[in-house]
Amino acid sequence: MKTALTIAGSDSSGGAGIQADIKTMTMNGVYAMSAITALTAQNTTGVTGILESSPEFLRAQLDAVFTDIFPDAVKIGMVSSSELIKIIAGALKFYKAKNIVVDPVMVSTSGARLINENAVATLTEELLPLALVVTPNIPEAEILSGIKIDNQDDMPNAAKIISEKYGCSVLLKGGHDVNDANDLLFMGENNFKWFYGKRIDTRNTHGTGCTLSSAIAANLAKNFSLEISVERAKEYISGALGAMLDLGKGCGPMAHSFNLTGKFAEHGK
Repeated sequence: MKTALTIAGSDSSGGAGIQADIKTMTMNGVYAMSAITALTAQNTTGVTGILESSPEFLRAQLDAVFTDIFPDAVKIGMVSSSELIKIIAGALKFYKAKNIVVDPVMVSTSGARLINENAVATLTEELLPLALVVTPNIPEAEILSGIKIDNQDDMPNAAKIISEKYGCSVLLKGGHDVNDANDLLFMGENNFKWFYGKRIDTRNTHGTGCTLSSAIAANLAKNFSLEISVERAKEYISGALGAMLDLGKGCGPMAHSFNLTGKFAEHGK
């Protein structure tokens, strides 16, 4: 069985972070493992607390995974400090990790800041050059590229700048009033691929970035190309959003198990 590792923060409400990653990887047919960068107290209405892992304990988690069940792909999500980013980068280089997907999580869906300014610089210097692909949304891409993205026509230039700066492919996610749900994959040398989608009418979008990047990592682990991995991940997230799960008082989670069938999922009488 193929394996994938998520390095990210925990979400106590289960809709984003480590919990969303593990559900997504499982639904996409790989064995999921985790290294937790932080505990968060959060629900569908927002984040009320963050407790970081120590650098030493994060490294211990990474060593435990890589020395036993070596991951076929690695997804990196919320990492809120420079010290932790350096620990991750060091471990990935030491173990020669492959198929690295970086979701540069900077702000939660509810608007909470999840990374400090120093950590943004360390992220770009230490982690992005190790990535196969980075998956920023529009606000994150503006930070990484240094340019304003006002419309869909600005997306190719921003993606190209990020790719050339950090030496990785870029999946620039649409939305944020720029377009419907059209994402742009840039794979270098003017190799652009658009993935067109319709915006699904739901407020329950908590954890979409975590889910998409985890689905890409799972498919890379299964030896699909980057382009096909993105295509399959987009299809999965559309299904999860379209299932119209409605939990919580705020921006609720998706139905990660929308296609889960079989006797172990059956309900009692």
